Amino acid sequence: MKINALVVDDEPLAQNVIKQYANKLPDLNIIACCNDAICAHSFLLENTVDLLFLDINMPKLSGISFLKNLKNPPVVIFTTAYSEYALEGFELNALDYLKKPFSFERFCKAYYRAEELITLKQSSSSKSSDDRTENFLFVKSDKKTIKVRFSDINYIEGLGDYIKIHLADKKLVTNLSMKKIFSLLPENKFYRIHKSYIISLEKIDSIEGNMAIIGKIKLPVGNSYRQDFMQHIKGFLAE
Repeated sequence: MKINALVVDDEPLAQNVIKQYANKLPDLNIIACCNDAICAHSFLLENTVDLLFLDINMPKLSGISFLKNLKNPPVVIFTTAYSEYALEGFELNALDYLKKPFSFERFCKAYYRAEELITLKQSSSSKSSDDRTENFLFVKSDKKTIKVRFSDINYIEGLGDYIKIHLADKKLVTNLSMKKIFSLLPENKFYRIHKSYIISLEKIDSIEGNMAIIGKIKLPVGNSYRQDFMQHIKGFLAE
């Protein structure tokens, strides 16, 4: 199981240390690094992140203030040179607190705790998804509440604060983030292939290079999504 992590730290050296340590752990995938909390907030709105390595003392907005204002935050490991913030960090339900400079051994200890917690969360979420019998959802579009069957969705396109749901016979625009709509879709039927596209696996006609094709529509597969997407597709490959 891959664990997708975001590093939020204004020091490039600190970012590099975490990336170097992460490269030694096969299941830990650093999907992005942000220099400040503002950038991180925008990234979290559009992407699914399991684990957050969060510095505390940053310009614009501290890691503490950032975490206080996050709704449904991922698992958080604080990284900082200032031990006086540790108590406040734990009061915000941070899983661990790495005081810089930290060793690879100490990093692993924190990561393995996070991995165990994330695995439990995903297992619980998967069971909840399996229990669902609905094959549809309702969305608000054009001053109406419209029923959308999962089987009718070809793909979903991100448009900033909105999304466009491309159905077989029409398109619906609604005020949802890509992250939110992806959490509402059945995991075994849809896959996020780009920061701006979620595709129905059943509707894919072919994959050519970095393009997933549905009829005459060619959708790009983002570089940061390609490896996991192709690995997922291998599960359906006849060999």
